[in-house]
Amino acid sequence: MPTVPAGPRRRADAERSIARIVAAARKSLSSDPDASVDDIAKAAGVGRMTLYGHYRTRAELVEAALVDALRVGEEALSSIDLTGDAREALDRLLGSSWSLVAESMALLTAAQKALPAGRVRELHAAPAQRVEELIRRGQNDGVFRTDLPISWLVNVLHYILKGAAEESRTERLEEGDAARLVIATAQSILVA
Repeated sequence: MPTVPAGPRRRADAERSIARIVAAARKSLSSDPDASVDDIAKAAGVGRMTLYGHYRTRAELVEAALVDALRVGEEALSSIDLTGDAREALDRLLGSSWSLVAESMALLTAAQKALPAGRVRELHAAPAQRVEELIRRGQNDGVFRTDLPISWLVNVLHYILKGAAEESRTERLEEGDAARLVIATAQSILVA
């Protein structure tokens, strides 16, 4: 009877195990930014040793969860049409972005606690660059203000999104109103 080589089988098993661990980390940390490695291992249906076989530290696991969340967000945001009028393109981007930020607030908190200063910003470089390019285009078209640095405007938009997510989480803002309020606030700040 032929035998299956152990190498490829273990690799596929390892990949499935990693996927379960990362999914469990995203879910656990999105509910509780202080979720322990034990909590995450249990949610993934693996033992601590298996988890530590893939991620040596909690920080590595938190980073993997954040990277996965950003990957999923990137897939969603890359399909948004950013052509045409920069103001309308920004509306479309913010309308989709705010819910991604809301879903990941606790995970972001976990990352800010676990990762070295600046690492979270590095991991958010691609989404920030998309916004920066859109603002620059709007400035060049004369529809967005030019008296403030682009980096400042990108950060302000980020804080508006985080604020809407926090207000929604604490039920001080109806989820159905959030996108409209985010867009209106952003436009009032950016429009020339």
